[in-house]
Amino acid sequence: MSFKATTISEGGLVLLLGALVAFGPLAIDLYLPALPAMAAGLAASPEAVQLSVTVFLAGFSFGMLFYGPISDRYGRRRVMLGGIGLFVVASLACMLAGAVEQLIVARLFQAIGGGSASVLARAVARDVYSPTEAIRKLSLMAMVTSVAPLLAPLIGSGVLALWGWRATFAALLLWGVMSLAVVWRKLPETLPADKRGQLPIGRAFAAYGTMLVTPAALGLVLAGGMSFAAMFAYITGGPHFFIDLNGFSPTGFSLVFAANAVGIFAANYTNSRLVKRVGPVKMLGGGSLAGLAGALALVVAMAADSVPGVIASLFVVVSVTGLLGANCVGLLMSRFPQNAGAAAALFGASQFGFGMLASFGVSRFHDGTGRPMAWVVMLACALSAAGYGLYRLATRGQGGASG
Repeated sequence: MSFKATTISEGGLVLLLGALVAFGPLAIDLYLPALPAMAAGLAASPEAVQLSVTVFLAGFSFGMLFYGPISDRYGRRRVMLGGIGLFVVASLACMLAGAVEQLIVARLFQAIGGGSASVLARAVARDVYSPTEAIRKLSLMAMVTSVAPLLAPLIGSGVLALWGWRATFAALLLWGVMSLAVVWRKLPETLPADKRGQLPIGRAFAAYGTMLVTPAALGLVLAGGMSFAAMFAYITGGPHFFIDLNGFSPTGFSLVFAANAVGIFAANYTNSRLVKRVGPVKMLGGGSLAGLAGALALVVAMAADSVPGVIASLFVVVSVTGLLGANCVGLLMSRFPQNAGAAAALFGASQFGFGMLASFGVSRFHDGTGRPMAWVVMLACALSAAGYGLYRLATRGQGGASG
């Protein structure tokens, strides 16, 4: 489809879609500084309030899986508007929650609604652009999204200090209302009726099964999803390693962690500049091998008790998610053009699903050191590289962006 079919400038479209993909990171990172205040305000245990994070991740993954095939069948625009509308209503419910149980339920529906924006923004990019150009635009969108982990905790802390924990959900409510208004006014339908799948909705959902038994698709899901899982292992184990074991202040750790967003930004920028010339498959291969090298260096640095080495290694591991994410989801959508929404949904859900498994692994094998984090990162990066190998094996002899 030609970009001229839209009613928004090309740069404006990339900015809007990147902001929509940021629904997940923003809704998680913005309210994290308020967790202790929420526990006190709702007379709840810290564990009960932290459950709202886990519930959000689960709901976000489920939401993406739900919206992908629905949008392939009925179009992107109205499905996205419905999801963002649910996010807005649920954000209001979070703000008004009088008990932690109410908060958890509201967070679940907030996540289910927000999943629509994140997954369908990627599908819109595939609707509008050719396969390789879509990957370039996905990288530019990810550059916009990478700003969220930098700014969201700072915004959340400021809002918390000025107006209390309920105001953090008011900020998310405002974000949802603004996004709903912009999508309503500026984003047209990008999947016309003649391009939509005509299968019954039940068979549209069956596309997930087809993808998971297709070696090339499974390889892409592993390559990109496991890279994301390595980052979640860092998110889970990093505070203990840096703050508890090595004496970093919370602010110092926040700065170390925020630097990774710069790395993701740089990797996506590099991908946006080189993917047309080098090709998405080679960029994907370079990213997966760099991630594996970073994970090996992390294990060595951890054994040598080298904090600078740990920081540098984790920077590489997290940064390459910027290469793997855009290329994997772009290649996956190009292999299933009639099910691009489902492909984007499966990829996004796998990222959060594998991320939850990695987080569980770090917690399950916690031994008071940083070694569990390092070994989970190593396993995740090895599986990511294996996924790339599976993709190349399955597509030998094929050309183009999809092969």
